[in-house]
Amino acid sequence: MYHPDDREFLNQTVNLAISEGKPYKEELRILHPGGQIRYIEARGEAVFNETGEVIQLLGTVMDITERKQVEAALLLSEQRSREKASQLNQTLSQLKSAQSQLIQSEKMSTIGQMVAGVAHEINNPISFIYGNINPAARYAHDLVEILQLYQQYYPEPFPEIADKLAESDADFIAEDFPKILASMEEGANRIKQIVLSLRNFSRLDEKALKLVDIHQGIESTLVILQHRLKEQPKHGEISIIKEYGKLPKIQCYPAQLNQVFMNLLSNAIDALEDSAANSGKAIQIRITTEVSGENQVSVRIADNGPGISREVQSKIFDPFFTTKPVGSGTGLGLSISYQIVKESHGGELRCHSELGQGTEFAIELPISQNFRVGN
Repeated sequence: MYHPDDREFLNQTVNLAISEGKPYKEELRILHPGGQIRYIEARGEAVFNETGEVIQLLGTVMDITERKQVEAALLLSEQRSREKASQLNQTLSQLKSAQSQLIQSEKMSTIGQMVAGVAHEINNPISFIYGNINPAARYAHDLVEILQLYQQYYPEPFPEIADKLAESDADFIAEDFPKILASMEEGANRIKQIVLSLRNFSRLDEKALKLVDIHQGIESTLVILQHRLKEQPKHGEISIIKEYGKLPKIQCYPAQLNQVFMNLLSNAIDALEDSAANSGKAIQIRITTEVSGENQVSVRIADNGPGISREVQSKIFDPFFTTKPVGSGTGLGLSISYQIVKESHGGELRCHSELGQGTEFAIELPISQNFRVGN
């Protein structure tokens, strides 16, 4: 009656009970006359006489089919529950990721539109100023020449004119006015550079893959963050050390990469501000770029701040995870940066940090997306 697959095992079990005197308790299958497979629990032991000979086998057989069916049902239920829990966790993770992308996308879209709008509004008046500086300089030069000619051919002006010339110090004006115009031109040039950096950072019209010099994106981000790098009441000036390698233009989404640079540099500044408030040490950010493979470039942004614990590092790219006080951070910056580098560009974003030694974020990016997809 025993199931063919269980017969050998039963023989071995009974033989051990006879040869070694080991009692047994095993679950086996039998073939019911009606064709069903039923489960039994078989218990038994050998009985020996005074000379050590087996004189009988004693045991019981109990039908445990219903119990096995319940156990199988429970196992199936547990398996389904685990599968559902796994699916729910996966769905929750996807929802969090989608939510963070939507929030950050909307945020960056708003910021990009604002930046582009501000750049446009600044560009119009500064272009007017910049365009009129050279004519103003020529007019001023002509007026000074005319004044000098009057002084040369009419050395004795009327008393009223002489008093006005003495009061206004015409010689000093003639010398200083060109300097003022040169200073204005330098300021206008600086504003034009800032406007160019704002436009380069926003890049609202460049949503497709472009061949881009990523150094321009880094520089544009630094211009926008310049006010945070200057000396503040709580800390000294944050030094920026640039170690740029000779990089080819890479195929990327420039607006998205600029967003990554902004997030990483802003976080580095935040860490340095907190560190400097407590230590008073010189603070710096080091930016290193290089070709690191056949189709790969790397960008490393390192600070000499307080560093990040291993526990925090394990969660640092999780959506909505933040160590900043409530209201100071959303926990989206690094998560979005990771998605941009990993999913949008097929690259890698890693964090290396030791407490008291600072933090480095390393970005690895393919030079050509076509090369990456084809291989």
